[in-house]
Amino acid sequence: MKEKETILTIEGLKKLEEELEQYKTVKRREVAQRIKQAIEFGDISENSEYEDAKNEQAFIEGRILTLEKMLRNAKIIDDENIGTDEVSLGSTVILKDMEYGDDVEYTIVGSIEADPEKSRISNESPVGKAILGQRKGSVVEVNVPAGVLKYQIVDIIRR
Repeated sequence: MKEKETILTIEGLKKLEEELEQYKTVKRREVAQRIKQAIEFGDISENSEYEDAKNEQAFIEGRILTLEKMLRNAKIIDDENIGTDEVSLGSTVILKDMEYGDDVEYTIVGSIEADPEKSRISNESPVGKAILGQRKGSVVEVNVPAGVLKYQIVDIIRR
């Protein structure tokens, strides 16, 4: 079975690489030191410090494996190939809410980098899916649990 592609910006790639390095160097050493100290307390069968440190170690090793897999399957969004004729990964889009008349601005990113509070939405989100491949002036309908939202693509910006 093919592993899922991880879509990243250059910025997102750097963040994941930094996080991986932090886990491999600093966090691994810290938890190893905690385990060593807990063992020194004596009987590990009833030692909550030892148990906590071992659980943290398992989390760290799992996160390292996850990050390595994401980086191995990374597809980088090439800023040079982002056009303004249609919405694609990496596009910044201004949408007009057809019901209320408000404008919203979103940047389309992979799910790993999605952060709605920073106006970064996933290509897998309902809005992201609806606007991908659309052109300026298009009206799209987005099915959400509360009903159907209508947006007009006002502009496609290259950042």
